[in-house]
Order: sequence, then structure tokens, then C-alpha cells
Amino acid sequence: MPVFYISEQPLTLNVLKEIILKNKPIALSQESVERIQKCRNYLDNKLKRHEDPIYGINTGFGYLQNVKIEEENLTKLQYNLLLSHACGTGTMVPQEIVKLMLLLKIQSLSYGYSAIALATAQRLVDFYNHDILPVVYTQGSLGASGDLAPLAHLALPLIGEGEITYKGQRLNTAKLYEQLNWQPLSLQSKEGLALINGTQFMSAYGIHILLKAENLSDWADQLAAMSIDAFDYRIDPFDHLSHQIRPHKGQLETAKKIKDLLHGSEIFHRSGKQTQDPYSFRCVPQVHGASKDAIAYVRNVFETEINSVTDNPNVFPEDDRIISAGNFHGQPLALSLDFLCIALAELGSISERRVFQLISGQRNLPPFLIKDAGLNSGLMIAQYTAASIVSENKQLCTPSSVDSIVSSNGQEDHVSMGANGATKCLRVVNNLENILAIELLTAAQALDFRKPLKSSPKIEALFSAYRTVVSFNNADRILAEDIRKSVQFIQQH
Repeated sequence: MPVFYISEQPLTLNVLKEIILKNKPIALSQESVERIQKCRNYLDNKLKRHEDPIYGINTGFGYLQNVKIEEENLTKLQYNLLLSHACGTGTMVPQEIVKLMLLLKIQSLSYGYSAIALATAQRLVDFYNHDILPVVYTQGSLGASGDLAPLAHLALPLIGEGEITYKGQRLNTAKLYEQLNWQPLSLQSKEGLALINGTQFMSAYGIHILLKAENLSDWADQLAAMSIDAFDYRIDPFDHLSHQIRPHKGQLETAKKIKDLLHGSEIFHRSGKQTQDPYSFRCVPQVHGASKDAIAYVRNVFETEINSVTDNPNVFPEDDRIISAGNFHGQPLALSLDFLCIALAELGSISERRVFQLISGQRNLPPFLIKDAGLNSGLMIAQYTAASIVSENKQLCTPSSVDSIVSSNGQEDHVSMGANGATKCLRVVNNLENILAIELLTAAQALDFRKPLKSSPKIEALFSAYRTVVSFNNADRILAEDIRKSVQFIQQH
């Protein structure tokens, strides 16, 4: 299997998607090895000549910055740091996100500004390649001094502490090391701080969400096109002339895409239609397009972040400098995650409105898209469910980044709360998937009532594939199963 080499080649969303889908193993490139060793050697030599306090290297941390630590205790200092900062609580972080955290941490350390030991970086690579995934918890990070608590849990197994998941089992790390005949690492000066400082918790969540968001954005367009045809909609609002005079990139792309998806539809191009349609159909280019533009902006922020060094202090061997600054502060990510929450929630909001219109008994469609309405309730409560999820997303869109709380006895007096933004954004994107599944269920049901007229070849192909999974609803049945199958259809196509 081809190996992905960690190097100065930028990580992009597309590169990460390929690594994940193909389950590629990773390795440190020769240049990464050289950069890591050079930085570590520089710091070791510096400490031999330099007795003054250097923050995080031979001092305490945060408010304890002025406490000088003697050389014989520097390894113990790093060990204590990981133990004391592993204060995570809440639910376990999904394993696919933990694996991304490992990859992004390795990438950041590989640039040679963190003074990590090569053996430590290599052990992280081994964890990644063997699917040895530390148990990390969702709560504990303020998103400012790095993702301290989550990254402490990520690093604990390096020193033989904490828990991991391996081959479907949750194990104490010490037990795993016995099985593999591995030894815990003895961390050198600064290594613990390099491991727990950084934005890899927020970044991994963001990358995972973006990969899913881009896919669901595409699905939102396809389902909108299906709903549009099922609603017997006018073609005029997708005419290119209308969008050329307001040329937002996402709007232009969406209008063209909807028109392409519906090309050749017997329903779309028939005459005698109403003069105007509701906004949830007419304004798909404007609404979906705005969300596309937001996703593109957030993607740019995260692609910059995952190719950055975000621990502190940073070591610059070429300049003979060790600089304590604030690259661990998650503000760019926090703002972007809040923006992404809103953009994704809006795709769900307009989707639910299309569902509402389709079941409302208009345009020669039966109420609630069911025969014998009254005896049967049809898709009535499916819309309730979508509305409930949309409302939950609105609540989750309250921004995390406008909040801050003082920590470390006032030393860390402004924080980003980006970690909270990350975990709730994952909930929003998962909610969006369920809402779109309900629109798929609804639009397909409505399209069946348009027969013998056919939609476009592209929509008919999608419709036919879906009907092999979820059949036409002739009479009331348990719709939870249909929704579950619709979610799986979206995930697998």
C-alpha cells in the first residue's frame, strides 16, 4: 500500500480525504527526520550552556511560569504535566477524529520548531499506523492554551499511562505495552508541553466536519432539485441572466448545478405553471450558494491551521531563538466553526421548509403525500421530526467564540472556546444529514405522484437507486426505519 510521507508538502482537505478513504499508512520523510533532530539537538545544547529560566522548558507552566525546575527533574516535569492536564470528561471523542488528531499532531511537530525527540514523533506514527487510538474526551479544552486536556489524553499512552482502543477493545495502555513488548517513553525537556500545546483537537473536528459538510452540500443541491421537480416548479429563477447580475461564486455554481440536474425533465419544462414559487425553492441558489461560500472560507482557515506550528514555546535553531508566544490560541478556528455551524444549519432550515411545502397538499399532491389521508397520516410526523432537528440546530448555533473565561489564576485571561464550537458543530452536521434524509424520503414520495411524467435522467437515476432501498409509501408504516435507510443511502452514495 502506498505510504503518505509527512513532509513540507501541505496537507489539504483533498489529501486528507485520500489518506482516510485509502487508509494509507504514514511515515516521516527524511527531511522531517532531519528537521526534528536538528531542533532537538539545538535545545539540548542550549540547556547545557544556558542556566536562566526558559518558559516551559525548565520552568513551571501557566501561572507557575516563574518556578525554576532543576535539570534532574526535567523528565519528571514532563511526566507530571501529562498526568495533571489529563482532566477530560464527557463522552469519548469518535475514533476517526482521534486518528486525525494523531496525524495533525505529527504534521505540526514535523516542521522542527517544537524540539520533540524523534523517538516520540515515531511512536505517534506507530500509534497511527497500528490504529492504537488513545481514549480522549470531548470536554476540557478552552481552545486557547492549545487543547490542553484532550491532547494530554492523546499523549498519555506515550508514557505508558491512560487508555487506548485497539482492535475493537478498550485497554489500559500498560496492558497493551505488555502485549506488544513495547516500553513507555521517557520524555525529555519541553516534550510534554509540545505534545499538549496545539490546536489538534479543534482542527481534527473541523477537518472531519468539513469533509462531511462538502458532501452534504452536494446532497443538498441534488435533493433540492428533486424537490423542485416534485413541486412542479418554474425554471425562471435558475436562468443565468438573473445570477450574472449578482455574481456570488456559490450562487452562480448552485444555479448552474440545479439547472444541469434538471435538464431533460418532463415535469420541469411543462407549461401552464404558477407565476411564482416559495423562497425555499426559488432562493436555493442564494441560500445554498451562501453556505457553499462559507464552507469554502472555513476550509481555507483550516487548511492554513493544519499546516502550521501551534505549540509554545517555539524553538528556532537557525536564529538561536526560543520564543514564547500565542500560536496555540484557537480564535481563527473558533470563529470559523461558529460560522460553519450557521452555514450548515441554514442548509437544514431551507430543506425542512421544502419538506413542509411538499406535504401541504398543494400543486395536485395529496396532503402529507399519502393515499387515503385521514385514515393514513403519511409523512406528517416526518416533517415534525425535521422541524425538531432544525430547531435544535438553531440552538446549537449560539456562538461559542463570543464567550471567554479566565483560567490559570489570570494568566490565561482570554480564551477562544473553539473546542466547544467544534463539538457542537459536529452535532449540527450530523443533524443536517438527518434532515436531508427526510427531504429525500419526502421528495421521492412526491415524485412518485407525478407519474407518468418523468424527471430528468439524473434525478430519475437517483430516484431509481433510492427506490431499491426505500419503497413507495402506500399506507402508514414505521418511518424511523425509512429515515435510517435514507441516512445510509446518503452516506453510501
